[in-house]
Formats: sequence, structure tokens, C-alpha cells
Amino acid sequence: MRLIADGTTPTSRLVLVKDLETDDGYAFELASPLFLDTGDRIDFEGEDLVVVRANGERLSPAGDWSTRCGPGSLCHQ
Repeated sequence: MRLIADGTTPTSRLVLVKDLETDDGYAFELASPLFLDTGDRIDFEGEDLVVVRANGERLSPAGDWSTRCGPGSLCHQ
């Protein structure tokens, strides 16, 4: 599923994520899987992932950046 991390576009359904891949070949790997609920919004503030819940609560889940070096594989920076 394609998620838009612009801080304003809400998710359209419940989603379990373990990493978020960017269009330019980077991925943010979460330290543990995260459920995004309907209406949650995601954004990157600097190097950090920020989740804004539909009720306004803000989360900053732990994780690390990596690069995609081949189909389905990760090469850590």
C-alpha cells in the first residue's frame, strides 16, 4: 500500500507497517511494527518519523534509515 508521508494526508484504513520506503530508494525501518489506524497521518521531521493520530496524539516511533540496494534487500547506511 502506498502511504503519503506529508503530514496532512490521512490513512484510509488500518495498516500494519514495519518499514516505509521512499521513492528515492531509502527506507525507514521501525524498531517494532506499528499499526496505523484510519485517519492517522505520517510525516518525517528531519530524520524522525512522526505519527499524528486522528485524536491529535503525536508519536515518534523508534527506527533507523537504510537504503534499498536490490529487490527486497536492505543495505544499512
